[in-house]
Amino acid sequence: MLWRAVSEETPGPKWSGLFAEYWPDYKRWWLKEGEEIRPTYAESLRALKQHMPEIVPLYEEMCELAGGGDLAARFLSFYCPPPYLAGCSQAIWTGREPVMVRNYDYNPNAFDSVVLRTRWQGRSVMGTSDGLFGLVDGVNDAGLAISLTFGGRRVVGEGFGVPLILRYVLQTCDTAEQAGAALARIPTHMSYNVTVLDKKRQYLTAMMAPDRPTVITHAAVATNHQENVEWVSHARFTATVERERFLLHRLTLHRDPEEKFIGAFLKPPLYSTAFAAGFGTLYTAVYRPRKQQMELRWPGTVWSLGLKEFAEGGRRILLPGAA
Repeated sequence: MLWRAVSEETPGPKWSGLFAEYWPDYKRWWLKEGEEIRPTYAESLRALKQHMPEIVPLYEEMCELAGGGDLAARFLSFYCPPPYLAGCSQAIWTGREPVMVRNYDYNPNAFDSVVLRTRWQGRSVMGTSDGLFGLVDGVNDAGLAISLTFGGRRVVGEGFGVPLILRYVLQTCDTAEQAGAALARIPTHMSYNVTVLDKKRQYLTAMMAPDRPTVITHAAVATNHQENVEWVSHARFTATVERERFLLHRLTLHRDPEEKFIGAFLKPPLYSTAFAAGFGTLYTAVYRPRKQQMELRWPGTVWSLGLKEFAEGGRRILLPGAA
């Protein structure tokens, strides 16, 4: 995989260049069920204005940079996108300097592999891009870190793709408490577990779903189910219960030191090479919100990035087991 780290203070030519590069594939994915099944631009804009009004000016700016087309604008709203699944494990290591650690398990051919550092609307944000507007994990200049896992349910409803929800939280929230309030009210189109950690050591996990109220918990671990396993075959295939137990043991019974705890994410049962089935581990991310820093890790490789010390560049990563 070719990874890129891109910094652009305000939306501009770097972002529009990335969008032009990725849009043909995203357009094909977005239309795979037919254009008529996707919400109209008017419906998408109305939903954004209702649920995330603070970023509507930013959204409109991105639409212009993307060329001003109807399909691109509908896609960038992330409103009622096609269903998509990911694996993933995430946990808060609650030591002296708490860190958020996560594995992102997904199809390498359907992934941006871009870290974006932006200062959109005056708020500095750094994180792993999805759809070039959304994020699957990230940190902001208030010292708030966030990450997602799939919630392990088949239900699809009316709501937003969760990567834009993560972007919204980092653009508008300073604390875990504020993030929890936002996550509790914004509708999501599928079930996801979203974990946040702030610089004051406060953390929470929101279990979001399209068909029932969001449950805010003090869970330090999230894998691919919510309070109970509902999609049994998916749970067995992804070993979600086993991964959750493994992490809970590491946090409670064994009480690993920080580096050992992080290292466990690069080994089974957390690390996956099931790329043929679309659930291989693409990267491990480590977030230190008080320092506003992140690390991307792979076996034998660490890439450190900071909001204040962000160096653009690229890395070629060989993923064991990935074609």
